[in-house]
Amino acid sequence: MLLRTKILDIEANGEYIVILNQQDIEKIGFSETGRVTIQKGEKKITAIYNISKDLQAGIIAVYRRVAEKLDLKEGDEIEVESAPQPHSVEFIRRKIKGEKLTKEAALAIVRDAVDNKLTKPELAAFVTALTTMGIDLDEASYLTEAMVETGKKMVWPENEIVLDKHSIGGVPGDKTTMIVVPIVASLGYKIPKSSSRAITNVAGTADRVEAIMPVELSLEEAYEVVKKTNGCMVWGGNLDLAPADDIFIKIENPLKIDPLMLASIMAKKKAMGSKYVVIDIPIGKEVKIKSVQDGEDLARKFIELGKKLGMKVNALLTYGEQPIGHAIGPALEARETLEVLTANRIEADLIDKATDLVATVLEMVGVENAKQKALEALKSGKAGKKFREIIEAQGGDPNIKPEDIPVGKYTSVIEAKRDGFVILIRNSELIKIGRMLGAPTYKGSGMIIHKKLGQKVKKNEPLLTLYSDNLNKLEKTLKYIEENEIEPMVIGDKLEMTLKKISYH
Repeated sequence: MLLRTKILDIEANGEYIVILNQQDIEKIGFSETGRVTIQKGEKKITAIYNISKDLQAGIIAVYRRVAEKLDLKEGDEIEVESAPQPHSVEFIRRKIKGEKLTKEAALAIVRDAVDNKLTKPELAAFVTALTTMGIDLDEASYLTEAMVETGKKMVWPENEIVLDKHSIGGVPGDKTTMIVVPIVASLGYKIPKSSSRAITNVAGTADRVEAIMPVELSLEEAYEVVKKTNGCMVWGGNLDLAPADDIFIKIENPLKIDPLMLASIMAKKKAMGSKYVVIDIPIGKEVKIKSVQDGEDLARKFIELGKKLGMKVNALLTYGEQPIGHAIGPALEARETLEVLTANRIEADLIDKATDLVATVLEMVGVENAKQKALEALKSGKAGKKFREIIEAQGGDPNIKPEDIPVGKYTSVIEAKRDGFVILIRNSELIKIGRMLGAPTYKGSGMIIHKKLGQKVKKNEPLLTLYSDNLNKLEKTLKYIEENEIEPMVIGDKLEMTLKKISYH
């Protein structure tokens, strides 16, 4: 059926959405998928339709992304038809019944997800089936390859050594990527790093980096930065790498399930052309992986999946019981990173973890004394110089100083209520407080943690300094801490080595 377009200047989180008149949809035919196909010339997409009695018959109102995708203008005549249910739904049904995904099924599901042919209920059914029925390494490899195939890729010469790292996440203040990338790049190896923004934490790597330099580069721009400097630190959401991953994440997050974690991570790495990857797996009570045994199991899966994908993967199990460094929040962490890289500031845990990650990935390509070489690159200023080269190549100010990065102008200090030692740091409370203060949306919001585990504390000594760009947010945060008697840092007489005694009776 031919309809004329009305362009709506509305964006709907990347989805293709149109509005149709009741009479027109009756003529087209109701679709059990709630979708229609729209075609202009050779271009064709599938879109979700909503029905409006108020819209004039013969008109199709299209959201901005639909207009951009089909290059539509106001009043264009386009062909609209009812969209049949895609064949990939049958593969989803089979997975629900417990059948293994084939390579064909994985590609069909991923391709239809990217082409907007699957509804949210169908996608939810798929990720739920993966959670309940499980996903083995063969299925993970099929899904990874499908995610890579349906997106853009960085292509490097066959003999190019391309390194990368990824953290499972969950630890506040983890700015290690911003140390790892310039060290590796300064030592002559390529490391194209794409990173995410925070979803539940105070800051993601892209949020931290953006406090210093632009991160929303295109894939082509990022490629040029790496060619020029050996490294980049960019936001993955602008690269169109493994776009299915972002679609699945939007379904997974509300359900608090993550069956596609391995495929999600490895798809982004493979799409960036990475051949050697180190995976950082923090272990702790309040991060994703609670025990060393679970961490070892996950590490083995990453290593085996890497083999199936033609990549070499190693993993580090790292300490996840407290923040890394002292700064938490995009701008504060950016300042701390600059100070470590360019002013020889010593943050022992941050430096140790970052150089361990560097050493692990360098050893994979035969570098000897890798840890020492990483430390020398940092101490000599070589890594700091490389960091500034990357800043300039990504469109930032290479002469930026830590104090040039603005932080929240409204501050408050949380003091110790007694003498003692820090015996517990509640990462989950620090994350909640940081987000209440406005991070990561307000980049200057966050906190400085003055004491770490095992350190001695005196009564009324500062434990935390809170920062916010918004006075109202700071006041609400302080009220929350006071009314709920929140202790993000617990002070005791000593660190107890025995947690609990269990006796046999």
